Amino acid sequence: MMDFIWTITFMAVVGAAIGSVTNHFAIKMLFRPHEAKYIGSWRIPFTPGLIPKRRDELAKQLGNTVIQHLLTPDIFKKKYFNEEMKNKAAHFLTEQLNDKIFQSDKTINDWLKLAGLESVPTIVKGKIEEQVDVQFSQLKTRFEKETIRQLAPIDWQQKADTKVGEIVSYILLKGEDFFESDEGKQTVKNLIDDFLSTKGTLGNMIQMFMGESSSLAGKVQPEILKFLRAPGTKNMLEKIVRSEWEKLKDRPLNEMMEGFDFEPIVKNVKVYLTEQLAIEERLDYSFLHYFPGVTGWTESYLIPKVTTFAFQEAETKLEEVLRKMKLEDMVKEQVDTFPVSRLEEIVLGISKREFKMITILGGVLGGLIGIIQGLIVFFTT
Repeated sequence: MMDFIWTITFMAVVGAAIGSVTNHFAIKMLFRPHEAKYIGSWRIPFTPGLIPKRRDELAKQLGNTVIQHLLTPDIFKKKYFNEEMKNKAAHFLTEQLNDKIFQSDKTINDWLKLAGLESVPTIVKGKIEEQVDVQFSQLKTRFEKETIRQLAPIDWQQKADTKVGEIVSYILLKGEDFFESDEGKQTVKNLIDDFLSTKGTLGNMIQMFMGESSSLAGKVQPEILKFLRAPGTKNMLEKIVRSEWEKLKDRPLNEMMEGFDFEPIVKNVKVYLTEQLAIEERLDYSFLHYFPGVTGWTESYLIPKVTTFAFQEAETKLEEVLRKMKLEDMVKEQVDTFPVSRLEEIVLGISKREFKMITILGGVLGGLIGIIQGLIVFFTT
């Protein structure tokens, strides 16, 4: 009987030792050795350990697992692209804009200085003067090359054409008023006197036959008025004016403005624009001065529009962004550079109790196998 007990005990102890030691070494061989071991040029089998040997595959599989199961677009959408996050973003943006910018005491000039823009009024004044010079230069170039017909809008020219008749009628009417007046009579007399004085003897003879210039003026004046009132006179003058107007439209504008000095006009325009804009004075106010209702407008209109648009665009581009980020490559690179010893510490630290239980389980199973073997040996002998 003692032989039976001794055999069973011995076989159980040996089996338990073999099972526990085998499992212990199996666990260790997951990580160790960290690199291949050689005897001469012959590599010792099972070196390096399983995880160091398959590190590349492990890294690749981890990367695929992360991108396919852990950090998928759907997970991002559920976590970050929802109404709660949108409301939080809108609230945060509203607070930051109102507190830091719109309700700030800083003037626009202060903000410009923070942005690194110094002497803005001087810069603006220089730009204004530069643009005025450019525009006038371009205008003068157009005047030199183009005619009134090319420069003036068609409707302006058409209106001017319709005004020719009115202008002629106005000229004739004022001519009648002038020659009917005492000033007109005196002008006619002076013209006759000037004409006769230039004719010498002929002029004296005409005066002898016709009398004094006053009587001649009295005879000429009605004829002038009759001429001005004649329908043919108006038609003739209108035809002449229209003909000259058509010729004028085909002449370059600079011919009519030859000798005209633009410099005073340019200078006055620059001064006027600078005074009216008053950039330096306008920049000394805050945003709230120019936009008193900006906080309410920002909260009720701007921020909701911006956040909705931003979330929609981000959600639309999410898959493309994740693809371009190449998260699986990032995970693979990190795993490849992660020390195996540190990885071993992490895994053993997390699963130390489980690995210990596996070792114990190996001993228990080995012991049971030893007992079974002892029984088989005893009954077969």
